[in-house]
Amino acid sequence: MHGQRRWFFLYGLFLALSLAACQQRAAPAGITAQLAALPSTQGAQNPAWLKPQQPTLVKFWASWCPLCLSELETTQSWRRDPAFKAVNVLSVAAPGFLSEKPHADFVRWYGGLSYPDLPVLLDDGGTLARQLGIGVYPSWVLLDTQGQPQRIIKGSLSRTQALALLHNPQADLNQTAAAFYQPTHNTEAKLMNSKTIYLAGGCFWGLEAYFQRIPGVIDAVSGYANGRTEHPTYEQVVRENTGHAETVKVVYNPAQLSLADIMQYYLRVVDPTSLNRQGNDRGSQYRSGVYYTDAAEHSIIQAALAAEQAKYADKIVVENQPLQQFFVAEDYHQDYLAKNPNGYCHIDIRRADEPLPGKAAHFDAAAYQKPSDAALKQQLTPEQYRITQQSGTERAFSHEYDHLFAPGLYVDVVSGEPLFSSRDKFDSGCGWPSFSKPLNAAAVTEHSDHSYNMQRVEVRSHSADSHLGHVFPDGPADKGGLRYCINGASLRFIPYAEMEAAGYGYLKDAVK
Repeated sequence: MHGQRRWFFLYGLFLALSLAACQQRAAPAGITAQLAALPSTQGAQNPAWLKPQQPTLVKFWASWCPLCLSELETTQSWRRDPAFKAVNVLSVAAPGFLSEKPHADFVRWYGGLSYPDLPVLLDDGGTLARQLGIGVYPSWVLLDTQGQPQRIIKGSLSRTQALALLHNPQADLNQTAAAFYQPTHNTEAKLMNSKTIYLAGGCFWGLEAYFQRIPGVIDAVSGYANGRTEHPTYEQVVRENTGHAETVKVVYNPAQLSLADIMQYYLRVVDPTSLNRQGNDRGSQYRSGVYYTDAAEHSIIQAALAAEQAKYADKIVVENQPLQQFFVAEDYHQDYLAKNPNGYCHIDIRRADEPLPGKAAHFDAAAYQKPSDAALKQQLTPEQYRITQQSGTERAFSHEYDHLFAPGLYVDVVSGEPLFSSRDKFDSGCGWPSFSKPLNAAAVTEHSDHSYNMQRVEVRSHSADSHLGHVFPDGPADKGGLRYCINGASLRFIPYAEMEAAGYGYLKDAVK
């Protein structure tokens, strides 16, 4: 094991096992200072929310997450619970990030709820969420008395688990009530639509933190892949030549990221010509590799590596192999750089914020506004108003868009927000316009719908919150397997030839 790498590992382990040592090294205020600078749904913060020299338990949640909403009352109750008297308990929402409503819309929406004792701080754009690697809702972050992250939990926390965590930040939460892990939005459709790839590129601390920052990545988990030993420990991997590679399991939303995109992000931060070495780390456990579970992905990975080879005189040595096995690394390795910001990392994590060539940096949903209700009643037909504003449904086979397959763009009839491309439209035979995916994952939100004693996933537009329809898991398998069944009355079609004049010229490539 390389000397510098070993020193950082021992130091990181010492931090994870010794809260006192972490406090000595921590900055005076850490994440707590950033929380104190955030506005709240009430406009200003109450100093009592963040008492000094107390640990802080922060819940990250979203308005579209039914599980999150079901837990708000429980979270609020902890603030009144004597067992949490010496703990700052608060929550954070991130307007404009991970499909959350814009700031003003979120504040207005939350104002209609009744949780007066639950502080909700607003992390506009998800700056803090990105810093902590939050890509899953709900998530919890435990901060020590100096404001430094001690543990990040992806999923729900029961009262028993939370108290165990406060007693010991490294507590095994599986020994208490089981956490309900949510790898993405709490909808069946999202779960079915996720994909997974396994990436090895040197120290997994940096690669995990890097991919957690990339929009469209649902989760990134550090572990050991393609070795000879079952359930190896870190010490075995680095000392006993078990054959494992430090690997990051990357779960992503294929409606927002393709495997080719993942490969571009990956190859921009690793040296693909370096054998068994990345940065200062040397050894076969630091080799580079892409490990797949779907044989069809081999050719996609190979094409990406071949294109990358043209940039180098030396031969690329990145492995392109099926995944043999993957074992999750010890808990102290997970979210390591979020918990230890000054830890060793050979990867420039900031490059995750750079858009890929030819792709927009982000989807600017805030550019599309919902008119007042009075204006909508003037702007829309009674049928359009009933469907978009009152969650109605048009009769099957009744709308002209059901059989329209001309090239063009489908936008929200209320706000003009781009929603679907004709390129993704298909004839499902169900009687409503059907699409395999939205134009951009951030353009729509999904919600559990239990009306009519059914379990469905409702689809609404992001900016105007217009009811669009539902998404089902019976779409074309070669297009992702989803069917977005949309009311034609919720949409306005813009032919390809008219997109430039209508202000949508920048989306022509998505339609062509």
